[in-house]
Amino acid sequence: MSFAREEIPRVQFAVIGGSSTFSLNFPEDLEREDTEVLRTDLIFDTPFGESPAFKLVRTGDKEFLTCKMHGWRPPAVSRGQASQQLFWVLKEAGVERIYVEGGVGSINPLLELRDLVIPDDYIDHSMRQDVGLGGPYLMIMREPICPTGAEILYRVAKKHLAGTDRHVFKRGTYVNTDGRHFESRAEVQMFRSWHGDFVGQSIAPEVYLAREIGACYTGIYMVVNYAEGIIRDWDHKDLSDIFYGEGKKIGNILLDALKETPAEAVGCNCRALRKETLLQVKNGNR
Repeated sequence: MSFAREEIPRVQFAVIGGSSTFSLNFPEDLEREDTEVLRTDLIFDTPFGESPAFKLVRTGDKEFLTCKMHGWRPPAVSRGQASQQLFWVLKEAGVERIYVEGGVGSINPLLELRDLVIPDDYIDHSMRQDVGLGGPYLMIMREPICPTGAEILYRVAKKHLAGTDRHVFKRGTYVNTDGRHFESRAEVQMFRSWHGDFVGQSIAPEVYLAREIGACYTGIYMVVNYAEGIIRDWDHKDLSDIFYGEGKKIGNILLDALKETPAEAVGCNCRALRKETLLQVKNGNR
């Protein structure tokens, strides 16, 4: 059975937009001569409902699919459904490497506003842990973030922040919560005791779905607020200034990283950490 209302483009790469590029018309507002939008408003029928709108973009010699805000479309579509729709399209497109961006709150008091963090691990404190695409796989999460993609993002981000007092970190633990609200002070102190470094709402279930489709997954996240009880009370104006003032920088980091990313996955074990499940019924026996 075919679910697509039109043919899904075949691409190796995808960029999932989050809060940092939400204020942009990405990538058009970057006005880059090396980047061309090939198609817009690509919406597909999936087994989980109608997909978010995608763009097909070429930057340098690479074509990629991109969509806004992790596919979230309130209020009718839940975040879990949006993730399923998004990653089903990426699976059908043959995507092998995914870059993601978003905003996080700092739990580690060493992290300042506008610092960039590339996690190497996560803690899933959400209630969306069973979200999947139905594939017959056992996902091993010992290395959830692609180290090759992380190294590329780190190197590119350092170049973009050169000459500033801002920092880029390529290690840290992302604590995933459900939202929509921010966390309480007691919750933040609990996450800190778990050795969490920053908190957000998007890495899960995406990290599981990326593994399920056999794709490398790497995210870069901007610190947009101090978590409750850390440093000082966060200010809505700070949040607004970051959301609307940092989009172009993050967008250019993503495109430059994509241009440096090899077509073939090298230096990582991402694909080897997806195994065939043992829980299958075969000839009436398990």
